[in-house]
Amino acid sequence: MTAGRPGHAAGPEGPDAHGAYGTDGAFVAAVEGLADPLNDPLPGGHTSPWFRSDTVPAAEPEAPHAVQSAAQSSYEAGYAAPRELHQAPSQGPQQPQGTPNEWYDPAGYQRDWYGPQEPSARMAPADPVPSVAPAEEPAPAPAPVPAPAPVPDPPGLHAEPRTEVLARIPAETELGPAPAPGGRAERRRAAKGRGRRRPGASPQQKAAPAAAPMSRVEARRAARAAKDSPAVIASRAVGEVFISLGVLMLLFVTYQLWWTNVRADQIAGKETNRIQDEWANGDRRPGVFAPGEGFAIMHIPKLDVVAPIAEGIDKEKVLDRGMIGHYGEGKLKTAMPSDKQGNFSVAGHRNTHGEPFRYINKLNPGDPIVVETRDAYYTYEMAGILPQTSPSNISVIEPIPVGSGFTKPGRYLTLTTCTPEFTSTYRLIVWGKMVDERPRSEGKPDALVG
Repeated sequence: MTAGRPGHAAGPEGPDAHGAYGTDGAFVAAVEGLADPLNDPLPGGHTSPWFRSDTVPAAEPEAPHAVQSAAQSSYEAGYAAPRELHQAPSQGPQQPQGTPNEWYDPAGYQRDWYGPQEPSARMAPADPVPSVAPAEEPAPAPAPVPAPAPVPDPPGLHAEPRTEVLARIPAETELGPAPAPGGRAERRRAAKGRGRRRPGASPQQKAAPAAAPMSRVEARRAARAAKDSPAVIASRAVGEVFISLGVLMLLFVTYQLWWTNVRADQIAGKETNRIQDEWANGDRRPGVFAPGEGFAIMHIPKLDVVAPIAEGIDKEKVLDRGMIGHYGEGKLKTAMPSDKQGNFSVAGHRNTHGEPFRYINKLNPGDPIVVETRDAYYTYEMAGILPQTSPSNISVIEPIPVGSGFTKPGRYLTLTTCTPEFTSTYRLIVWGKMVDERPRSEGKPDALVG
């Protein structure tokens, strides 16, 4: 058997029945006293980063027989001192008698962070932190250890307590965050956080100078300079007027070139259907027609034109409604298709409003033009064209039209429209000669069947 460890009782009746670490807190103190791999000191160094050799009092040599008991009492003394403080809080701050052999030097800490300082009149000791004393009986107090010499306060603080001075020191300085109070683990975490980048403005933002405030006169000048001049306002107004006019012109052109055709085609189609329904029902008999009244239908197979013919050449009542107008009033009165002799003359739009005569300039001699009435189909063949003439030249619609090449009376057809396109400066004339008259009872002529 091996001999028992010195300094401990051999049996359960001794002063320590559970061994060297049976005392309350002795095992924890022993673990804390072990070397920390993260803080292993260099040879001849010390484990604590706050150690100050000049503050540790010289220890007197001890007898060899007291080494064992001193080692044990050193751990017990470190945790027995707080008990004494808790037991007598009313006696004022005292230096713990059983301080472990590792010193926390507040003066050295202050010198490291804030530089050397001058001594002050006095220093107020820190207030002890009260805690609850354990229920069990405290261990015997070890031999007292001398307390470190107090560090004087900087000059200028007068008689102000040290705790109030330290409370006004900011938590972070230009060197970095201050060490966190507490154990070694907290101090290590605080030391790791010193190298991190502190949030805040970038160096460029800090270096940018602030703009100097303007005076009242400068502010007025800047306000006047920001306002638009009358010339700018006038030019802007003129531009807006031109833009509005351009939009209106675009809408007008769209109306003239597109919508009028759509609307005229609808009206002309309804009028054609009405005329055919009346013929089918036998409600009308040939005779004199009122102005604007439809009485016939013109077919131009080559141009794919089917348009109603109404009495008169009124622009609003006839031509603008997509219909073809018959010259049948006053001096411009011409013959009807059913007459045995004469010139059946009509007019129509070349552009816009249905534009039934837009492409009559493409007709060639011999192309058929059919006029359908209530009783018969009258077929004409294109005989001649006059590309341009004055609007006042009414000789082209006479019974024997001038310039058509006809020399004797006959049954003729004359088509008139405006030229050039999209203008009404001149008139375009196309003539035709009747070649066939077929009653409706005999069916449609060959020009409409093919």
